[in-house]
Amino acid sequence: MTTEKGFLGVTPPISTAESTEREKEVTATLMEELRRQNTFESVEEARLRETVLGRVAAAVKKFVYEVSLSRGLSEAAANAAGGKIFTFGSYRLGVHGPGSDIDTLCVVPKHVSREDFFETFEKILRELEDATEVSGVPEAYVPIIKTKISGIPLDFLMARLALSSIPDDLSLKDDNLLRNLDERCVRSLGGSRVNDEILRLVPHVEVYRDSLRCIKLWAQRRAIYSNVNGFLGGVAWAILVARICQLYPNATAGAIVSRFFIIMYQWSWPQPVLLKQIEEGPLQVRVWNPKLYPADRSHRMPIITPAYPAMCSTHNVTASTQMIVTEEFKKGADIVDKVIVGTASWSELFQKHDFFHKYRYYLQVIASTATADLQIKWAGTVESRIRQLVMKLEYVDSLILAHPFIKGFDQVLHCITEEEVRQVAQGQISDVVAKRTQADIEGLEGASTVHSTTFYIGLLIEPKPFGAVGPRRLDISYPTTEFTKLVKMWEKYDEDTMGIVVRNIKSSALPDYVFDEGERQPKQVLKRPKTGKGSGKSSNTSPDMPNKKRRRSETTQDSENGIPGLSFSNATLHR
Repeated sequence: MTTEKGFLGVTPPISTAESTEREKEVTATLMEELRRQNTFESVEEARLRETVLGRVAAAVKKFVYEVSLSRGLSEAAANAAGGKIFTFGSYRLGVHGPGSDIDTLCVVPKHVSREDFFETFEKILRELEDATEVSGVPEAYVPIIKTKISGIPLDFLMARLALSSIPDDLSLKDDNLLRNLDERCVRSLGGSRVNDEILRLVPHVEVYRDSLRCIKLWAQRRAIYSNVNGFLGGVAWAILVARICQLYPNATAGAIVSRFFIIMYQWSWPQPVLLKQIEEGPLQVRVWNPKLYPADRSHRMPIITPAYPAMCSTHNVTASTQMIVTEEFKKGADIVDKVIVGTASWSELFQKHDFFHKYRYYLQVIASTATADLQIKWAGTVESRIRQLVMKLEYVDSLILAHPFIKGFDQVLHCITEEEVRQVAQGQISDVVAKRTQADIEGLEGASTVHSTTFYIGLLIEPKPFGAVGPRRLDISYPTTEFTKLVKMWEKYDEDTMGIVVRNIKSSALPDYVFDEGERQPKQVLKRPKTGKGSGKSSNTSPDMPNKKRRRSETTQDSENGIPGLSFSNATLHR
């Protein structure tokens, strides 16, 4: 579709020319590579998703019906109250792959509350056949219930409209539906409304989908696909690709991908990326406006959602993550240039990241609890605060960059002594503990299971200035202390059941689980660390025990760090 202006977007296209024969050829090879990379789901999985969504739609109607009866509505009124699901995210955009989750919005009438969603609907989900791993996170910025049904992962949001019933033919396009809603409902509706608007604003939906599928795979492989950790999330990547499609409305997917890297590497941030002019609407809500709001002026890479109310989908980007993404745009542009001229293949674009080979030092952030359900919530809370730690690290002298990895690593370990529990919570896992199974600790008095999630931040440190003498000290105790205080401020934090540890490690000390099989280089023989410099052991790091005293600041000396004249000051912090 085109607008009255004759084009889509905030500026005319750069070129309306058809793609060249060469661009059509590389588009064909791109699609072959995407199939080779297993980015398309099977027909069987597609059918299963439709079946699961049908069951979910019925469960939402049952949820609304039960709540309606409990509010005193008649049988007929309860049946008429309705309830409807809308998908959004990669499934709605048509770029999901095998095993992808389905983002699902449950739209309910005004007499159904958010408390009902987390009590009644979560209970209905638990009772569904083949439903597993049901976990509600009501305190999230956008409150959510996660689950798997028949192996298909689903994320549920809820929006309560100011209507007494939800008709089956409801559309979310009308801005007036947002009237009289709380902020969380407006945010929940945003995902579906934004996706619908993106699809309306691209010239050729199939070209858009093929291009976005490529960019998504590239961003995931390069470990820069994560809104929560300060990179770009699914919505931001979707908007960027849509903008390139607007600028080249008649190009094939191969040509769009090529232009994507060239344009995004050279983009004049903080100039915003917009798919249409920002609109005012019927609500007294904040619309993104850097002229009016100082916080909006601080956004480094503003990518603005096209549905009212316009928001910045990249407010989490930090100085470090912007540098990393820009570097990846440049690398991508170089590879695709070679693909176009025939000196490289598309597979090179999708090579795995080198995060765990890139730095000499890393921070480990270890969240631990004693149960699987509690661990999901605690690890999610810790992960949502990692960006704050990165921003504080960016102010540390001599630290050029703090690079967060986009996911945590989960472990379930079985311990038979309190000392083992303490060590596991500190990230020190012996081979004996790593190999032990649940069966090995059955019936053993004092045995316990520890669930842990470990997050990593790569640290890029300035080289020692030429001619400088004397030792250097990298003091990261303030950022780590403040981060630990921040996660403990979570209203459900319990020092008896939750552990949090931040510690620095050398690249040679990275655990094997962060590498694919055969990826790790053989370890070099290292000098034995001097005793008394902080072995990483600490009294009372058990996730099951209260913290009696805080460990003193630990300074890791030259022999451990491997860079002469550099020492870390970093409190190994726990509860």
